[in-house]
Amino acid sequence: MKKLVAVKPRVAELLEYEDRSISPNEVKIEVRFASPKHGTEVIDFRGMTPFMDEDFSEEWRMFMPREEGTTKGIVFGEFQLGNMVVGKIIEVGSEVTGFQVGETVCTYGPIRETVIVNAVDNHRLRKMPEGSKWQNAVCYDPAQFAMSGVRDANVRAGDYVVVVGLGAIGQLAIQLAKKAGASIVVGIDPLNQRRDIALRNGADICFDPTVCDVGFEVKKLTNKIGADSIIETSGNAAALQAALKGIAYGGTISYVAFGKAFPEGLNFGREAHFNNAKIVFSRAASEPNPDYPRWDRKRIEETCWELLMNGYLNCEDIIEPIVTFEKSAEAYMEYVDQHPELSIKMGIEYKK
Repeated sequence: MKKLVAVKPRVAELLEYEDRSISPNEVKIEVRFASPKHGTEVIDFRGMTPFMDEDFSEEWRMFMPREEGTTKGIVFGEFQLGNMVVGKIIEVGSEVTGFQVGETVCTYGPIRETVIVNAVDNHRLRKMPEGSKWQNAVCYDPAQFAMSGVRDANVRAGDYVVVVGLGAIGQLAIQLAKKAGASIVVGIDPLNQRRDIALRNGADICFDPTVCDVGFEVKKLTNKIGADSIIETSGNAAALQAALKGIAYGGTISYVAFGKAFPEGLNFGREAHFNNAKIVFSRAASEPNPDYPRWDRKRIEETCWELLMNGYLNCEDIIEPIVTFEKSAEAYMEYVDQHPELSIKMGIEYKK
């Protein structure tokens, strides 16, 4: 048995493991498909996460230094990589009543040959409907953050909407914004392939920020009004500057990206000062939800799963490349870390 592990910063390897016995409340899944998380997990993989030497205090609502002698947030050699898995149940615990051996399910889990997960009152262990696509299932996590970003941007019918960064979250935000009734949906990304996929799945027009003034182009496209909502998923300083230029007066920038420290050059003394923009930091996992008690993360998850399984959202174009499990370590370093421009969301297929 092998699992994908970050053995040191920016180095992934398949390491052997021995499976344990399942507890009465658990099931064991033989994994058939999987996918890593291309955003926050990469920051962890590079050893650049603030969780390395600090921890987020729910009491103080701020990062606080870890107590001396406590384990770092990421322990290389133990840090298992991966986000979502799809597979067949091969063992069922004695207390489990809602699942049976042979059923195909999706859940959160690391990239390994088997995954053991709680199966009692666990809404994140999802049965795959017959005919549903595994590519949609492994987008269960990014879909939640895309939906949260669209909702926090207050996208409404007739709006002008811009989505910056066309990775998995941005691609799904394009689809959700268009289906929400936005009259114009604009995609922004320097990669031609990503722009083409967005155009096939709901974007009306896309711009390459490396060859044009994106903020100016958005203003021209909207008769000088600007975008009612901009959903920023790239985490790039220049992208935020362009968003502040292209936003309509009083518009909302929904900042979905897990940001990095910005270099000198981001200037709030320009358009930000005059456009009265609202910047909302959007995160589906933060509770209470801005629309609590009507909405919480569980409701977002339930809604996303339904939209993914009934085909309302299309993720087949998003999952690329698809590599074998045996090649997953090399592929992770190549497509997720070193050359993320070569992928949107990498898929992993197990040859059984």
